[in-house]
Amino acid sequence: MSRINVKRVPMGGMEQILIDLKPRRCDADVFINTGVDVTNLVDYITKKKTDGYHYTYFHAFVLALAKTIYNRPKLNRFVQNRHMFEHTDVVIAFVAKVDFNDHAKELMLQIPISPDETLDSLSNKIREKVEAIRNKKNKNKEKGANSAIEVLGRLPNIIRVPLIGLLKQMDKWGWLPRSLQEDDIYFSSAIITDIGSLKSDSIYHNNTNFGTCSSITAIGEIKDKIVIQDGSEKKIKSCNFGINFDERIADGFYLIKSFKLLEYILNNPELLEERADKKIEIKE
Repeated sequence: MSRINVKRVPMGGMEQILIDLKPRRCDADVFINTGVDVTNLVDYITKKKTDGYHYTYFHAFVLALAKTIYNRPKLNRFVQNRHMFEHTDVVIAFVAKVDFNDHAKELMLQIPISPDETLDSLSNKIREKVEAIRNKKNKNKEKGANSAIEVLGRLPNIIRVPLIGLLKQMDKWGWLPRSLQEDDIYFSSAIITDIGSLKSDSIYHNNTNFGTCSSITAIGEIKDKIVIQDGSEKKIKSCNFGINFDERIADGFYLIKSFKLLEYILNNPELLEERADKKIEIKE
């Protein structure tokens, strides 16, 4: 198959029947919307900035999600043509605007997370890739999926609609050219969108039947929140996460434990300085 870095995995009877009952990804959406205490993360990023590091909350969220996927590999799976597959690498994808205005072009970006990735290396990688697309000299040098979209989008309906239909069918069979998968957010381990940077709360973002991505995470604005702890009030920094999963890739028990691991990493941000693939054990 032409899919990049993918292997087929065996399924149990329950998994196969669930896929038969819900053959499309959008039929199997499961949504989670919950707040996470990010007080320790805020303190950590603030201290790192005073030490001269250019880390952002988005960089931390991307790596925390990648570390979760490395520790919980079923999150890296997807269903296509009634078969289960698993990415053999971890790629987090997002959309970036070329300029900060309403009419600026949006470009899709894939960020491969290597097993030895740390917050320092990832921060540099994301910053360099975003700066590259915002460099005026490079604005007309899109490639991969971004370039294909520009070409396809200008075709008349009579040509574009059947051509898109053909590409969707090729994707279903695993025959889509690799060049069209490059930088396409839907060919990734997970999609992440930071709407908190726009001073917005988290949302539910729909998934798509196209591609190999089984989850989308929308991160809201970090806000002060008063909680009751040990009978007294305490102010924390809280961030809402809106997560959309394809329930066919793993059962609810697995997904909830995965989210608890993500929470644990964000509550212990020093873990972001360690290898992305390092095993993390939570004492229960």
